[in-house]
Amino acid sequence: MKLTKRKKIGFTLLFIGVLIISLALSQYYKPHVNVYNTNPDIITNATDLLYEFENDEEVANKKFLDKIIQVNGQILKVEASENNDIILTLKNQKDGLGTVICNLSTKENKKLINLKEGQIVSVKGICTGYLMDVILVRCNVVNN
Repeated sequence: MKLTKRKKIGFTLLFIGVLIISLALSQYYKPHVNVYNTNPDIITNATDLLYEFENDEEVANKKFLDKIIQVNGQILKVEASENNDIILTLKNQKDGLGTVICNLSTKENKKLINLKEGQIVSVKGICTGYLMDVILVRCNVVNN
């Protein structure tokens, strides 16, 4: 039985549509990485991390984006976000304006009671990019 050209195109489009939907759903339901129990891909300090993004953002994105990074640095500020997550800002030790912003989950709240501005800490999280500041999400404090 011969398929007409219109039916072939219809089946092809249907196949492509099902493929796209299945790929989208697999990404949507992909399990989150447990940052707490995973070893970092890269260990660095806040100043060096900022320098790499300021120097060449494209190369830094390839190196750091979506990777688990452990960053050592001095606390510039500790504050709560609107949804009660804690935002820990690590200071740039050089003259640059940028900082490293670490979004910690509420599970980390007990550890944060002892954190103070000026203290040196090590934070592990997933790098999501650079917008004048380097952003790390799903962070946890490695030491305090």
